Amino acid sequence: MDQRQIQYFVCLYEEGSVTRAAQRLHIVQPALSMQIAKLEEELGRQLFVRGSKGMTPTEHATHMYALFLPVLADFERARAQLLATSSELAGHARIGLPASIAQDILAPALLAFSSRHPQVRVSVTEAYTEALVQGVAAGQLDAAIVNKPRRLMLKAQPVLREGLVLVTATSHRPLPAQVGFRQAVKMPLVLPTRQHGLRAIVESACEATGLQLHCAWEVDSLGAIMQLVQQRPELAALLPRTAVRSRLAEGSLRAHRVVGPALARELVCVSHPTRPVAPPAAAFLEVLIGQIRESGGR
Repeated sequence: MDQRQIQYFVCLYEEGSVTRAAQRLHIVQPALSMQIAKLEEELGRQLFVRGSKGMTPTEHATHMYALFLPVLADFERARAQLLATSSELAGHARIGLPASIAQDILAPALLAFSSRHPQVRVSVTEAYTEALVQGVAAGQLDAAIVNKPRRLMLKAQPVLREGLVLVTATSHRPLPAQVGFRQAVKMPLVLPTRQHGLRAIVESACEATGLQLHCAWEVDSLGAIMQLVQQRPELAALLPRTAVRSRLAEGSLRAHRVVGPALARELVCVSHPTRPVAPPAAAFLEVLIGQIRESGGR
């Protein structure tokens, strides 16, 4: 078992397809298959089951992935730091984001970063805060931008504190620029499910004020929430301003500040407390956090 075989295994595990994994590794498929077969022979266990939907990892493969991914990540960080003195930044950055950030900010950040550092490969995972925190702790992600959890064992850097706004369609009955929380929660709202960090913020405010939510729809997709609000004028949503920035700019939605109490979320960048973030990931985070703060300040 050598470092190259482990790298091939991790890539196949993540891609779930020999074709995609070979393309990512820039090798031919038979070479990848041969190395995986050698690895299985050495371990005396099957790692993948080939099926119509691709390569399905076995239970042993899942355990092996959890063991070796932090090792490869440490190797990549060390390599990136040794190469950081060169004029061209290169390597792999693995970052996690919630959907509310990926919605409008991720694409501009990727485009801006790739123009500066074309040799860095960026992988972005979109998930709930809990899953992203676990990914950073396990070494699957270099870092993640998350809604600040109540308990956190990772290193956390403040990114932005931003308010949630009441979002309505332009055809909705006229509302003032500032809407009381009591009035907002009486409206038929499209809200994320209870797995979502944004829902927790709204429900915490309801508990503190003794109010009850009027939840008309439960949808986790922020794009679908905005589409529903747009097409059904009686509906409204409570969302971060960064998530609706483009819709506000094009005039398809309106935002109203919520007061009494105001709703806000705290975004933090989490990383492993004992593993320094490698230069490629640190460089991408700098661009991404800059975009988030610029957007949140508008």
